Amino acid sequence: MRGARRAACGALMAIVLGPAASAQDGEVDPARERMLTATLGVEWATGTGDGDAQKLELRLEPELRLDLPHRFQLGAIARIRADAMDELEPGPPDQPEVAPYTRRLGFGDRADAELRELYVQGEIGPAWLRVGKQQIVWGQADGLKVLDVVNPQEFHEFILPAFEDSRIPLWTVNTEIPIGDAQLQLLWIPDPTTHDVPPADGVFAFRAPRFVGPRPPRGIDVEIEEPDRPDDALRDSDVGARLAGFWKGWDLSANALWHHDDVPIPFRTIDVASGAPRVRVEPGFERSAVLGGTASSAFGNLTVRGEFAAQLDRWVPVDDLGDRDGVRRTSEFGWVVGLDWWGIPETLLSVQLFQTWLTDHRPSMLRDRLDSDVTLLARRHFRNETLTLEAIWIHGLHDGDGLVRPRVEYAVHDDLQVWLGFDVFYGTRDGVFGEFDEADRVVVGFEWGL
Repeated sequence: MRGARRAACGALMAIVLGPAASAQDGEVDPARERMLTATLGVEWATGTGDGDAQKLELRLEPELRLDLPHRFQLGAIARIRADAMDELEPGPPDQPEVAPYTRRLGFGDRADAELRELYVQGEIGPAWLRVGKQQIVWGQADGLKVLDVVNPQEFHEFILPAFEDSRIPLWTVNTEIPIGDAQLQLLWIPDPTTHDVPPADGVFAFRAPRFVGPRPPRGIDVEIEEPDRPDDALRDSDVGARLAGFWKGWDLSANALWHHDDVPIPFRTIDVASGAPRVRVEPGFERSAVLGGTASSAFGNLTVRGEFAAQLDRWVPVDDLGDRDGVRRTSEFGWVVGLDWWGIPETLLSVQLFQTWLTDHRPSMLRDRLDSDVTLLARRHFRNETLTLEAIWIHGLHDGDGLVRPRVEYAVHDDLQVWLGFDVFYGTRDGVFGEFDEADRVVVGFEWGL
């Protein structure tokens, strides 16, 4: 009787779980089990100048991995956050830049929940397919982005969070097909979400002219309209392709993306019909093609890497009240060259040079024809990699501004990490980094794997 009952349970598990269940003994293959994990984190950031807290955030991220029949897998990650300070994004999140089916769910002014990932993946013949909400990572640069432009970014803390935390996952059909020794990735993204920029009263609100346009002369009123955003999942879809492979010691890729530029363009009109001049700004988004590629190779303790991206249509604000719409169209070439050196035990030293070049530059543009940034990274592990010291420096060669980020992290055990760091900005208010000169802060936090 007991054996029959056991056999019946095994048969039921085989029907529900497919190949993961054994009808012989009723046990599930460990490689095919459900896996539910979670991380709990707390981070506190406070200004070093005024002593005002920027955030006190509690974050819970449950993650599910579930094997499905026919070697498919379900993946899901959620993120629940509560911020006691409500300074980064004051008030309830309205998220106008984010498609309705991609937005976070707000709970009052200080908490939200977000589906970070939800996808099904598996093999269909020789091809690999992932369908659902996900991140697509192109490029290899640290600190700043060149080719990593598939997913838009949340800028409520500028560029301070890790890329995997600040990217906005998009609903995507992602296919990879082997072609000889290479892999062809094809993307269809029916999700018109763009960059989620901070509100005007947020700590890291954008105010530099190169982002929002020139400051109007005194006595001229400025009226900012609601942006004209892409909002049709099919008509406004993005598509992309990436061919990657290994050739003579080099990892290489060629990339192409047809998308809406995620940066809002501050189109402007000047109204003089009412007597006193009035400037009306209606931000918009335009289509653009991005073509680029990556290359990297190791030479002993030295890794050389680079990436390139050409954006064929980029709109740049101009400081010219006589210009019809306040922006000029150009193409933009961007590239980065990086060197990573591991010649000292437990130590990484890295340097990168980023540059962007505008092909159709005009003197009135609020950017130079050539814009350059350099980054330096030093990281050292101690005590069997339980203690990590790190310092990152990003310096803008054009505006003379930058960001310095020293940090120490300690792994109390495998599931618990604590850290202390500083984010120090410098430069003038017209610079990319200098506009946050008064937002310097100290950060303390921990993350616990449950």
